[in-house]
Amino acid sequence: MTALPRYPSTKISAVISDVDGTLVTDDKILTACARAAVAQLGARGIIFIVISSRPPRGLRMLVDRLAITTPIGCFNGGVIAMPDLSVISDHLLPSEAARRAVEMLDARGAQVFAGQDWGSRDPSGPYVGLEERAVGFGPKIVEDFGPAVDVAAKIVGVSADFELLAQCERDMRAALADQASDARSQPYCLDITHPLANKGIALSEIARLLGVPLTENAVIGDGGNDIAMFERSGLSIATGNAGPDAQRAADFVTGTNREEGFANAIDRFILAGNRSDAQIGIARAEGRA
Repeated sequence: MTALPRYPSTKISAVISDVDGTLVTDDKILTACARAAVAQLGARGIIFIVISSRPPRGLRMLVDRLAITTPIGCFNGGVIAMPDLSVISDHLLPSEAARRAVEMLDARGAQVFAGQDWGSRDPSGPYVGLEERAVGFGPKIVEDFGPAVDVAAKIVGVSADFELLAQCERDMRAALADQASDARSQPYCLDITHPLANKGIALSEIARLLGVPLTENAVIGDGGNDIAMFERSGLSIATGNAGPDAQRAADFVTGTNREEGFANAIDRFILAGNRSDAQIGIARAEGRA
């Protein structure tokens, strides 16, 4: 059966954004243009929400600088928190699945981040400095993750070998099946969370809390873990630095996060409303949506 064409919603009441690779630059900078775009949304009465793979504490700076008043999605939806970081709901990994994930990542030579306080065995490992700049605090250095694994919202595998991590993702999905959700938020970063801790479910939970129909939500993101949000939204936008799967899943593609792609998407697709049937047809013909 031929799938019916999907056309973006004509009414947008909320914009939901991924953070790393989307809202901020590769250097983890929130630009003046991005801040202005969020302010313009507020002036139009459009709610702004972030759903990120970061822990709650790692979103504090954005909450403050963007004056966010809505619930926030953390750990890919493993935790839904208020702007003051108090927890509304959480989905923790089953301890058996968490320990199995750590064992598999260790066996393949990937570095592991685990626990609510971002535990790491190696302070000089790949991407530790980048992660510290992103979340705004350093890792808790441990010799063994111990009981922290039993109450983890997310286990992260990190490697500069992107293909190794892609294989880890495939192996993890086969081994853990319905015990965990596995997706790369960046080419170097594999997130393992509870099966109910994905960004699509987080979008549904936050939309329900705010009373916004899913069809009136616009989503922008760059990672494979953002596709679950694309599938539930009324309008989906991938950044130009997104992988091929994310770009194909989106209604539109904007510029990269190095080229003010977020701000441009807000201006063009949300505020100016440039999302006609003709435009999406052109986007699909060009392979961008």
